[in-house]
Amino acid sequence: MIERLLPPNVACADTYETDAPPGSLYPEEARLVATSVDKRRHEFAAVRACARRAMGDLGLPPAPVLRGHRGMPLWPEGTVGSMTHCEGYRAAALAWSSEIRAVGIDAEPNEPLPPDVWGMISLPSERARLSTGAQDPAVHWDRLLFSAKESVFKTWYPLTRTELDFDEADISFRRRPGTATEGTFTADLFRTAPGMPASYEGRWLIDDGFAVTAIALPADHAA
Repeated sequence: MIERLLPPNVACADTYETDAPPGSLYPEEARLVATSVDKRRHEFAAVRACARRAMGDLGLPPAPVLRGHRGMPLWPEGTVGSMTHCEGYRAAALAWSSEIRAVGIDAEPNEPLPPDVWGMISLPSERARLSTGAQDPAVHWDRLLFSAKESVFKTWYPLTRTELDFDEADISFRRRPGTATEGTFTADLFRTAPGMPASYEGRWLIDDGFAVTAIALPADHAA
């Protein structure tokens, strides 16, 4: 599913199998979740199995995916990537850094956010734009907004190593003509960083009960 949102030079792998045996992890990966509950260890292993499939698609040998600050995945030299997991779906995306500067993906259940979360992650401008679709049976826009902001943050953080708060990205959605369940989005940022663009363009999709978003920033993208 995630490959539908990313250009062909991004290797994608996903699975609806929620578990993978922790024994499939490299020892250094297993140490990262040694004290975690079984559910966490299985999802950790499943998304890394996706990552290694993506490595293979790029012609790379399988390798461990460790974690940097704030859990940022550490990819093989010369590559950039992103991973996501939610209940029932895991995915990874990987590309050569010579072609893609950064990639961010996120998947969420296509279900309403808890009411107390909606106000925390949205701006008044976003709530106003999305209010007309609040009763849309096909798209839970509040959850899609959360997913899009996660994709923005996953693109921003590896390049800047700085935090980006929910209120520092204003996102507007567009539907693809002829469909109610996929389209594009623009994220306008209220924070600047050297060499970073002021806005991002991404894509979104609702399918199989999931809200999925993705951003691929080309290597030649000018700020």
